[in-house]
Amino acid sequence: MPATFEESGLRFRFPETWDMAREENPNGWTVALQSPETAFMLITYDGDMPEPELMAETALEAMVAEYQGLESEAKADTVANLAAVGHDMRFFSFDLTNTCWTRSFYCGSGTVLILWQANDLELERFEPLAAAIIKSIEVDD
Repeated sequence: MPATFEESGLRFRFPETWDMAREENPNGWTVALQSPETAFMLITYDGDMPEPELMAETALEAMVAEYQGLESEAKADTVANLAAVGHDMRFFSFDLTNTCWTRSFYCGSGTVLILWQANDLELERFEPLAAAIIKSIEVDD
């Protein structure tokens, strides 16, 4: 049975075997979903409604600052049937190749940024779960 998170007009389901931690931010919140391994997902909501491009670019800049040699590709697609922008990234950490994915979009009352990351040893198991979590996202009108 999956667990459900709902707040600020945003809902999604995630595996109940994953740990969830919610943290208050000055203009919203961040939910961290931690798999039983090292893969994780962060979902951040900002009620000040910054531009999705700004949120995605800020996340990319933070990743570039942290991981030397990070490769990225700009992406545009949809989340919850809403236009989303972000990046697909790859980098090395602890001698492992890592994959990271961001998408940001406007929802009814704010801007959402999603970031998920997994090392390539667990990517085959984690990527379908990340896709299912993202596919489960619903936004109130």
